[in-house]
Amino acid sequence: MTDIILSDDKTRLDVARITGWLASSYWSPGIERALVERAIAGSHCLGAYRDGEQIGFARAITDHATFAWIADVWVDDAARGQGLGRRMVAWFLDHPDFAGIRRVGLVTRDAHGVYEKIGFHALIRPERFMERLSPEAEKRTRGTP
Repeated sequence: MTDIILSDDKTRLDVARITGWLASSYWSPGIERALVERAIAGSHCLGAYRDGEQIGFARAITDHATFAWIADVWVDDAARGQGLGRRMVAWFLDHPDFAGIRRVGLVTRDAHGVYEKIGFHALIRPERFMERLSPEAEKRTRGTP
């Protein structure tokens, strides 16, 4: 994995590839490129590269002071199982721009063990958290047609 370079240079991002990955995900099926571009523009993004080809992506939505939300962590199929997803999230946690942030959140359906290894855990007080979903996201989340 030492041959993989992590970079937060947005000019290196392969937006077409990222859009394809996210459009095939369970959390943003069919997402359009224009929405991915908006998300990238408003986030601190990270790409993972091997031999100049992008093989991973993650982004943080943050004020760089008190709160950060890690989103859209994706590792290309050929690079999975090598700890790259965890490495990308840890990159944000270790980055000086994120020093002192009190709460870093993320949501996952199936990678809890991946992120527990770097300090994430279930909400301590879930009753304090609320969310507002778009009608489309609520249908998808509740599994209703």
